[in-house]
Amino acid sequence: MNENSSNSHNSNKAVISLTTGLEDPEKVTVAFLVAVGAAEEGRPTLMFLTKEAVRLAVDGIMQGVACEGCPSLPDLAKRFDAAGGRLLVCSICFDAKRLDHGALVSNAEIGGTIPMWRWIGDGCATTFSY
Repeated sequence: MNENSSNSHNSNKAVISLTTGLEDPEKVTVAFLVAVGAAEEGRPTLMFLTKEAVRLAVDGIMQGVACEGCPSLPDLAKRFDAAGGRLLVCSICFDAKRLDHGALVSNAEIGGTIPMWRWIGDGCATTFSY
């Protein structure tokens, strides 16, 4: 794909749904690599965290390296935040795990499917699910 054709889609939003936490760090790494790529290319990018993935929005949880040659999880989280990426954390999942709302990372907010659909709006969104 040439440079011009890839840049013509930068206004499309990207939504990455992640259900897995640190029990599968490779899956978390892949999801964050996709999200970082979208955000660093200028796409408005939202990760919707559900199930065990909600723990990743708690400060200090994103730790480790999933595999040899993989970027570290803290570095991916920093790059995602620096590129303007947002985390939407399932309120039902978060509260069911009795996690601390005050310990959320700075680019995370608690919300469910309605805030996700409002964020997407009427435009196009490319979606990935992990």
